[in-house]
Amino acid sequence: MRAWAVVENRMPLQCIAVEDPVPTGTQVVVEVSHCGVCHSDLHFWEGSYDMGGGQVMLLKDRGVTLPRAIGHEITGRVVALGPDATGVSVGESHVVYPWLGCGDCARCAVGDDNLCIRQRSLGVLAHGGFAERVVVPHPRYLVPLEGLDPAWAATFACSGITVFSAIRKVRPANPTEPILLLGAGGLGLSAIAMLKALGHEAIISADINPEARSAAAELGASHVIDSEASDAGAQIEAAAGGKVLAAIDFVNVTATAQLALNALGKAGQLVLVGVGGGQIPISLAGMVFQARTISGNNTGSPQDLRDVVALAAAGRLPRIPLQLMARDRANEALELLHANKVSGRIVLVSGDPAAVDSSEKAA
Repeated sequence: MRAWAVVENRMPLQCIAVEDPVPTGTQVVVEVSHCGVCHSDLHFWEGSYDMGGGQVMLLKDRGVTLPRAIGHEITGRVVALGPDATGVSVGESHVVYPWLGCGDCARCAVGDDNLCIRQRSLGVLAHGGFAERVVVPHPRYLVPLEGLDPAWAATFACSGITVFSAIRKVRPANPTEPILLLGAGGLGLSAIAMLKALGHEAIISADINPEARSAAAELGASHVIDSEASDAGAQIEAAAGGKVLAAIDFVNVTATAQLALNALGKAGQLVLVGVGGGQIPISLAGMVFQARTISGNNTGSPQDLRDVVALAAAGRLPRIPLQLMARDRANEALELLHANKVSGRIVLVSGDPAAVDSSEKAA
């Protein structure tokens, strides 16, 4: 099979030949039809993460080897089953849960594969959706499409479950309680859609990009704010009618995290999702006196994916903007994302590039 892979960090992806997978045990082989393009793919391409304070984490130090086909937002069709794989059939279409745990630890036993310390995730430690086929270790990581658009459903496997799990950490019972979202890219827009699906009304979206702010307003944000404005904090407080009790930072650089923390009221919660890099000073006594909480959020669980698919299948989840591109345009997709020229999500599609381009224009 062919795979569009990172062969050398910060160099263009190469189309390489990889041996066709033959499933064993409970494995399932899925032919990839759609794969979303995520900022995490960019970090993999770069080969490192900015950990703040001058510290850099190299992916090779986490056991990552090259070449590797990236991509973890995957939908596709089952084409082969191992002898012990049950509950799915060849020909069925599914969303693939990519954050595969070891299957043996306490985290995996309760379904929290995303928190496993011995992960074997697709697009990271195993070839992902930029390849023509992926190997899924067990049918439990497959979620039926339920008649959904596979391009849209592919985004649920990362952006969808990430925002769903982050929202669950902070969502107040009162739907009119303002929630502040930092960043209106693919994740931020998914969060607006998810909050609307869950019946939330007061959504403040902050971003530096005017096009992103327009997309946020169109999707249903009640207020949009330029996060680089000199009075951004005052604008947030005015929009919220005071300090906020919940903020989610989908960018998570020094400036956005500080803006979000400053916006929190007493007992406020800040959830950090993005991995832009940086650090902020925190008054330890101030955290106590204000009873604030800061937590990280690492994607979501297989159950989160099932829940997000169910929300969409019930017609409750608004669609985010999608841009379809043929898989052999993977390098162009990464370049657009790197240049911050993507509203919503790019989804790579298998098949005839001309057909993909024409359907894109028709949409």
